[in-house]
Amino acid sequence: MIAELDIAKRDLEKNGYLNIDVDPSLDLFEEIEKLKKEKNAILLAHYYQESEIQDIADYIGDSLGLSQMAAKTEADIIVFAGVHFMAETAKMLSPHKKVLLPDLKAGCSLADSCPAPLFRKFKEKHPDHIVVSYVNTTAEMKTLTDICCTSTNAVHIIESIPKGQPIIFAPDINLGKYLVKKTGRDMVLWNGACMVHEIFSNEKITKLMLRYPNAKFIAHPECEAHILEKADFVGSTTGLLNYTINDEATEFIVATEAGILHQMEKRSPHKTFIPAPPDNACACNDCPHMKLNTMEKLYLCMKHETPEIVLPEWVIKKGVKSIDRMLEISAKAGL
Repeated sequence: MIAELDIAKRDLEKNGYLNIDVDPSLDLFEEIEKLKKEKNAILLAHYYQESEIQDIADYIGDSLGLSQMAAKTEADIIVFAGVHFMAETAKMLSPHKKVLLPDLKAGCSLADSCPAPLFRKFKEKHPDHIVVSYVNTTAEMKTLTDICCTSTNAVHIIESIPKGQPIIFAPDINLGKYLVKKTGRDMVLWNGACMVHEIFSNEKITKLMLRYPNAKFIAHPECEAHILEKADFVGSTTGLLNYTINDEATEFIVATEAGILHQMEKRSPHKTFIPAPPDNACACNDCPHMKLNTMEKLYLCMKHETPEIVLPEWVIKKGVKSIDRMLEISAKAGL
């Protein structure tokens, strides 16, 4: 087994996860629960994860909730079932804890759309601007950021900045345009986007709305403006979930990553949820990065405590300030 593990760890550099076959007879739910207790580990999962991973997680949430949980947990090990920037954020908030990610290749198209070296040059052209970055950025990008935000607290973050202070907003241009409209602030926007939220089909959504005339259409603010204009409600992942729980409608067309439908169905089993289709042959819109995490990879990750997120000390020290500022403003706003 030691030799096998050595080979697997070498493969890790290529595969992004431990390449070891898992005994199919294992009850992975039971084994993962055992490992959580043995290692004093907490499992954090994003709403976009596979339903099985959501069901075994200690905490399920959006980027803001996950950041808040990572900051206050007393666990020795944080296992992050999400994507790379989320695990990096957890490491920055809990630098002395071991942070694990089941698959290192679970990246983010939005984070990739804003490389730190390019943004640094962009920022130099606007020296008097404060930088507000969506949390969906790399750890290095956060070192160039004054305040982070999530879709849950973005409006509060922007409104907390004095009106005379010019702002750069990065990296999501769709969320940026939504915030300009919502807050009335004239911001300089970086041209980045999320591959999941940019490919919703306006034509197919219109047909769904005609097919389900009583359904409410709800959308995440990372969607393009022409999609948001059709929506009955625009909100963060948690905001969308809460809306479906509290609204009297019994049918919803949902324009965000389809993983959230699992929680919607659990919270409101008597309601119907229809995933908004993308502009391709798929019936729903899945994030290929989020779906790289599997129960098998999660089990191996916890058993062998690898892959581990490791960040340079200077990145943690400089970048965490933008996250701390976000959490401080969110706490004051009661978010």
